Amino acid sequence: MFTGFTDETVDFMWGIRFNNERTWFEAHKEIYLTHFYRPMCDLAEELYAFMLERRPDCGLIRKVTRIYRDARRLHGRGPYKESLWLSVEQAGEQWTARPTFWFELMPEGWTYGMGYWMPKPSTMAKLRARILRDPGTMENLTGKLAGQAEFALETQDYKRPRAAAPSPALEPWFRAKSFTIIHEDKLTEELFSRDVVDRIKTGWEFLLPYYDYFVTLDGDPDPAAE
Repeated sequence: MFTGFTDETVDFMWGIRFNNERTWFEAHKEIYLTHFYRPMCDLAEELYAFMLERRPDCGLIRKVTRIYRDARRLHGRGPYKESLWLSVEQAGEQWTARPTFWFELMPEGWTYGMGYWMPKPSTMAKLRARILRDPGTMENLTGKLAGQAEFALETQDYKRPRAAAPSPALEPWFRAKSFTIIHEDKLTEELFSRDVVDRIKTGWEFLLPYYDYFVTLDGDPDPAAE
């Protein structure tokens, strides 16, 4: 059972940021395992069980990232990550192209939410086509998102929209080539207790209708073929 992160968790994250090399990591590996990786795995198991109860037929799995960077993609950085994240997502290849729930802990703070890292262009085209067929459903979802303070919509946009949105409220979805619905925070006290478990569960519960909307997009007809 997850009981909270610790001061040692935070110290380790800052330590690896400024000492990102093998000798320092090996000397502090037990702290990493005890105060960072294992608590993250415990949190992932609880959140996964929670989501599995709510969407038992979605084929969900849970993942916890490891601290080791891919040696082929260091790009001048050290061999270790300074943050860890967990995710709950559908099984299969190319997870970045499917909607994913996540939590990430970093030296400065934490984030959680749901979204796409790299949706396929065809998926975003299907999203726009679905909205055009039925703008009311997404207007309702967008209105609920605007009416709360926990999450914000963040998008990576095309230089120009791919189509005209049916209303001003829906314009962000027509500019986006990827998006997340995200909460960002500093290192709040709830991280060091079980309070963060309830916070994430409540947030993910709010996001489930959005997940249900997006997760079926790939089954829609291809607009390019119509």
